[in-house]
Amino acid sequence: MSGKVVHFEIPFDNAERAKAFYFAAFGWELTSMPGMDYTLVETGPSGDQGPTRPGFINGGMAHRSDALRTPTVVVDVDNIDAALVEINELGGSTVSGREEVGEMGYAAYVHDSEGNLLGLWQTRGG
Repeated sequence: MSGKVVHFEIPFDNAERAKAFYFAAFGWELTSMPGMDYTLVETGPSGDQGPTRPGFINGGMAHRSDALRTPTVVVDVDNIDAALVEINELGGSTVSGREEVGEMGYAAYVHDSEGNLLGLWQTRGG
């Protein structure tokens, strides 16, 4: 498993207020996804495959929900199904299993052994 942090997610209660805050505070580029209740966040120079300079991680923003209550890091894994099994064996628990994310890959959410929410990401073809 890669184990690399590759994405983050920030919940909001008011989309426009949150977008204005993060743009003004940090200069992040924010792009609403048509047909989705999701905003892509670019924290620095980015291309089609994500950040183009070391030190930047892009993310997203979505309405606060029972599943997404606090900022969440997303960790890259080689095989999301195997990672879910291993996490559960290590004392974590699955919040939501593998879900397809367009043509990009697969996501899942887990609680670690301390109850913290983590996202998992597997790139399609990975």
